[in-house]
Amino acid sequence: MAVWFWYFMCYSFLGFVLEVFYARATRSSKLDRKCLFLLPLCPVYGLGALFILALPTPVREQPLLLVPAAALLCTAAEYLMGLFYEKVTLVSFWDYSHLRGNVGGKICPAFSAAWGVLAAVVAYLIHPVVARLVPLIPPAVTVTTALALSADSLLSVVLLRRARSAQVLRWYDRLPHPFRPVRT
Repeated sequence: MAVWFWYFMCYSFLGFVLEVFYARATRSSKLDRKCLFLLPLCPVYGLGALFILALPTPVREQPLLLVPAAALLCTAAEYLMGLFYEKVTLVSFWDYSHLRGNVGGKICPAFSAAWGVLAAVVAYLIHPVVARLVPLIPPAVTVTTALALSADSLLSVVLLRRARSAQVLRWYDRLPHPFRPVRT
Protein backbone atom coordinates (compact mmCIF):
# COMPACT_ATOMS: atom_id res chain seq x y z
CA MET A 1 0.00 0.00 0.00
CA ALA A 2 2.83 2.41 0.83
CA VAL A 3 4.29 1.85 -2.63
CA TRP A 4 1.04 2.97 -4.28
CA PHE A 5 0.89 6.01 -1.99
CA TRP A 6 4.38 7.02 -3.11
CA TYR A 7 3.55 6.42 -6.74
CA PHE A 8 0.64 8.81 -6.28
CA MET A 9 2.88 11.38 -4.58
CA CYS A 10 5.69 11.10 -7.15
CA TYR A 11 3.42 11.46 -10.15
CA SER A 12 1.39 14.23 -8.53
CA PHE A 13 4.65 16.14 -8.02
CA LEU A 14 5.94 15.39 -11.52
CA GLY A 15 2.57 16.51 -12.86
CA PHE A 16 2.94 19.77 -10.97
CA VAL A 17 6.40 20.27 -12.52
CA LEU A 18 5.01 19.48 -15.98
CA GLU A 19 2.17 21.96 -15.46
CA VAL A 20 4.62 24.70 -14.45
CA PHE A 21 6.72 24.07 -17.57
CA TYR A 22 3.60 23.96 -19.75
CA ALA A 23 2.25 27.19 -18.23
CA ARG A 24 5.51 28.99 -18.80
CA ALA A 25 5.94 27.60 -22.32
CA THR A 26 2.43 28.75 -23.28
CA ARG A 27 2.80 32.04 -21.35
CA SER A 28 -0.27 31.24 -19.29
CA SER A 29 -1.37 33.75 -16.67
CA LYS A 30 -1.62 30.88 -14.17
CA LEU A 31 2.06 30.08 -13.73
CA ASP A 32 2.04 27.61 -10.86
CA ARG A 33 -0.96 25.31 -11.41
CA LYS A 34 -1.12 24.25 -7.76
CA CYS A 35 -4.06 22.26 -6.46
CA LEU A 36 -3.15 22.25 -2.77
CA PHE A 37 -2.36 25.07 -0.35
CA LEU A 38 1.17 24.03 0.59
CA LEU A 39 2.32 20.92 -1.24
CA PRO A 40 3.39 21.31 -4.88
CA LEU A 41 1.12 18.57 -6.22
CA CYS A 42 -1.41 18.07 -9.00
CA PRO A 43 -3.38 15.03 -7.79
CA VAL A 44 -4.99 14.42 -11.19
CA TYR A 45 -1.59 13.22 -12.44
CA GLY A 46 -1.17 10.92 -9.45
CA LEU A 47 -4.60 9.40 -10.01
CA GLY A 48 -3.95 8.98 -13.73
CA ALA A 49 -0.63 7.26 -13.02
CA LEU A 50 -2.29 4.86 -10.59
CA PHE A 51 -4.88 4.00 -13.23
CA ILE A 52 -2.09 3.27 -15.73
CA LEU A 53 -0.07 1.21 -13.26
CA ALA A 54 -3.17 -0.86 -12.48
CA LEU A 55 -3.40 -1.96 -16.11
CA PRO A 56 -2.57 -5.63 -16.71
CA THR A 57 1.13 -6.19 -17.45
CA PRO A 58 0.53 -7.35 -21.06
CA VAL A 59 -1.20 -4.02 -21.79
CA ARG A 60 1.53 -1.96 -20.14
CA GLU A 61 4.23 -3.83 -22.05
CA GLN A 62 2.72 -3.18 -25.50
CA PRO A 63 2.86 0.47 -26.62
CA LEU A 64 0.04 -0.07 -29.13
CA LEU A 65 -2.19 -1.20 -26.27
CA LEU A 66 -0.82 1.10 -23.59
CA VAL A 67 -1.25 4.43 -25.40
CA PRO A 68 -5.01 4.16 -26.15
CA ALA A 69 -5.78 2.46 -22.82
CA ALA A 70 -3.83 5.10 -20.92
CA ALA A 71 -5.47 7.89 -22.93
CA LEU A 72 -8.89 6.59 -21.87
CA LEU A 73 -7.89 6.02 -18.24
CA CYS A 74 -6.16 9.37 -17.84
CA THR A 75 -9.12 11.09 -19.46
CA ALA A 76 -11.36 9.32 -16.94
CA ALA A 77 -9.07 10.47 -14.11
CA GLU A 78 -9.16 14.03 -15.44
CA TYR A 79 -12.94 13.98 -15.71
CA LEU A 80 -13.36 12.51 -12.20
CA MET A 81 -10.97 15.04 -10.67
CA GLY A 82 -12.70 17.85 -12.56
CA LEU A 83 -16.03 16.74 -11.11
CA PHE A 84 -14.49 16.43 -7.64
CA TYR A 85 -13.06 19.94 -7.78
CA GLU A 86 -16.28 21.37 -9.15
CA LYS A 87 -18.63 19.62 -6.69
CA VAL A 88 -16.49 19.46 -3.55
CA THR A 89 -14.26 22.54 -3.71
CA LEU A 90 -16.64 24.61 -5.88
CA VAL A 91 -13.67 25.54 -8.11
CA SER A 92 -12.71 24.57 -11.66
CA PHE A 93 -8.97 24.25 -12.11
CA TRP A 94 -9.09 23.89 -15.89
CA ASP A 95 -11.50 24.66 -18.68
CA TYR A 96 -11.28 23.07 -22.12
CA SER A 97 -14.58 24.57 -23.31
CA HIS A 98 -12.70 26.49 -26.01
CA LEU A 99 -11.27 23.26 -27.47
CA ARG A 100 -13.00 21.05 -30.01
CA GLY A 101 -14.83 17.98 -28.79
CA ASN A 102 -14.70 18.94 -25.12
CA VAL A 103 -17.08 17.40 -22.61
CA GLY A 104 -18.23 19.97 -20.09
CA GLY A 105 -14.90 21.76 -20.39
CA LYS A 106 -13.33 19.00 -18.28
CA ILE A 107 -11.90 16.74 -21.00
CA CYS A 108 -11.14 16.99 -24.71
CA PRO A 109 -9.67 14.77 -27.43
CA ALA A 110 -6.46 16.81 -27.79
CA PHE A 111 -5.48 16.34 -24.16
CA SER A 112 -6.66 12.71 -24.19
CA ALA A 113 -4.14 12.04 -26.97
CA ALA A 114 -1.46 13.88 -25.01
CA TRP A 115 -2.17 11.73 -21.93
CA GLY A 116 -1.68 8.57 -24.01
CA VAL A 117 1.72 9.72 -25.25
CA LEU A 118 2.72 10.99 -21.81
CA ALA A 119 1.74 7.60 -20.34
CA ALA A 120 4.20 5.86 -22.64
CA VAL A 121 6.98 8.19 -21.47
CA VAL A 122 6.02 7.49 -17.86
CA ALA A 123 5.69 3.73 -18.29
CA TYR A 124 8.90 3.16 -20.22
CA LEU A 125 11.26 5.90 -19.03
CA ILE A 126 10.19 7.33 -15.68
CA HIS A 127 8.44 4.52 -13.84
CA PRO A 128 11.36 2.06 -13.88
CA VAL A 129 13.38 4.63 -11.91
CA VAL A 130 10.50 5.51 -9.58
CA ALA A 131 9.80 1.81 -8.93
CA ARG A 132 13.41 1.28 -7.83
CA LEU A 133 13.48 4.33 -5.53
CA VAL A 134 10.09 4.14 -3.81
CA PRO A 135 10.81 0.96 -1.77
CA LEU A 136 13.80 2.75 -0.21
CA ILE A 137 11.55 5.29 1.55
CA PRO A 138 11.36 4.57 5.31
CA PRO A 139 7.91 3.87 6.82
CA ALA A 140 8.20 6.86 9.18
CA VAL A 141 8.55 9.18 6.18
CA THR A 142 5.48 7.58 4.60
CA VAL A 143 3.36 8.16 7.71
CA THR A 144 4.55 11.76 8.09
CA THR A 145 3.96 12.51 4.41
CA ALA A 146 0.50 10.91 4.49
CA LEU A 147 -0.42 13.09 7.48
CA ALA A 148 0.91 16.20 5.73
CA LEU A 149 -1.02 15.35 2.56
CA SER A 150 -4.22 14.73 4.55
CA ALA A 151 -3.89 18.00 6.46
CA ASP A 152 -3.06 20.01 3.33
CA SER A 153 -5.92 18.39 1.38
CA LEU A 154 -8.45 19.20 4.10
CA LEU A 155 -7.17 22.76 4.48
CA SER A 156 -7.24 23.23 0.70
CA VAL A 157 -10.83 22.01 0.39
CA VAL A 158 -11.99 24.31 3.19
CA LEU A 159 -10.17 27.35 1.74
CA LEU A 160 -11.30 26.66 -1.82
CA ARG A 161 -14.94 26.19 -0.79
CA ARG A 162 -14.84 29.41 1.20
CA ALA A 163 -13.10 31.50 -1.49
CA ARG A 164 -14.60 29.73 -4.54
CA SER A 165 -11.38 30.59 -6.36
CA ALA A 166 -8.03 28.85 -6.85
CA GLN A 167 -6.39 32.22 -6.11
CA VAL A 168 -6.67 31.39 -2.42
CA LEU A 169 -3.90 28.81 -2.93
CA ARG A 170 -1.49 31.57 -3.99
CA TRP A 171 -0.66 32.61 -0.42
CA TYR A 172 2.91 33.45 -1.46
CA ASP A 173 1.67 36.40 -3.52
CA ARG A 174 1.19 38.21 -0.22
CA LEU A 175 4.86 37.75 0.78
CA PRO A 176 7.42 40.53 0.40
CA HIS A 177 8.95 40.74 -3.08
CA PRO A 178 12.22 38.73 -2.53
CA PHE A 179 10.15 35.65 -1.56
CA ARG A 180 7.76 35.70 -4.50
CA PRO A 181 8.36 33.53 -7.58
CA VAL A 182 9.77 35.42 -10.56
CA ARG A 183 7.08 36.13 -13.15
CA THR A 184 8.02 36.59 -16.77
